[in-house]
Amino acid sequence: MSPALALLARDLRLARRAPQDALTIVVFFVLAAILFPFGIGPEPALLARVAAGVIWVTALLATLLGLERLFRADHEDGSLDLVVLSPAPLELLVLAKCAAHWLVTGLPLIVVSPLLAAMLNLPAAALPTLIASLALGTPALSLVGAIGAALTLGARRGGALLPLLVLPHFIPILIFAVAAVEAGAAGLAVRPHLLLLGALLAFALPVAAFAASAALRQAAQ
Repeated sequence: MSPALALLARDLRLARRAPQDALTIVVFFVLAAILFPFGIGPEPALLARVAAGVIWVTALLATLLGLERLFRADHEDGSLDLVVLSPAPLELLVLAKCAAHWLVTGLPLIVVSPLLAAMLNLPAAALPTLIASLALGTPALSLVGAIGAALTLGARRGGALLPLLVLPHFIPILIFAVAAVEAGAAGLAVRPHLLLLGALLAFALPVAAFAASAALRQAAQ
């Protein structure tokens, strides 16, 4: 575990030295959500109906902003070769980088989400479910996005290709997450939806580790 923890600490140190990257993602998340009341109107009942979808779609798009840099910087400075050639399992190192990506992008979105929920008039009863759905769903977004980031590494216009690869695979996460929040707002059972989100996260962990590792080995050749 020590090489993975060392890689995680390294990525967090690099993120701390360039806080504008994480700040850009949070600002985009907030500004994109703020645009919806201007576009559909400020009616509280209407905003409450679309709040879950708005927050989750903007969180999904905000996550995309940091995916391209997940492996690209290491690829450009040559450190990716050291990661691939490390005696530690590459799959474990990939998960460490995904964890760093989530801590820098996904966790701040969870922290800011109650503010957007209040602005969009989301019922207070649904707020715990919103936070729980983001806590389960955003790590899955980072894991699925890591596969796309590894596959497009070194490709021409990889930044434009990456959303086309990963957005279709984000749809199941979006569906179950929004359904959970809407069930919470309606006073219905949210456990089945959250369990499905947890199952998607559990499935994404090994798939992302092995698929992204295979793509990184190919890119390093």
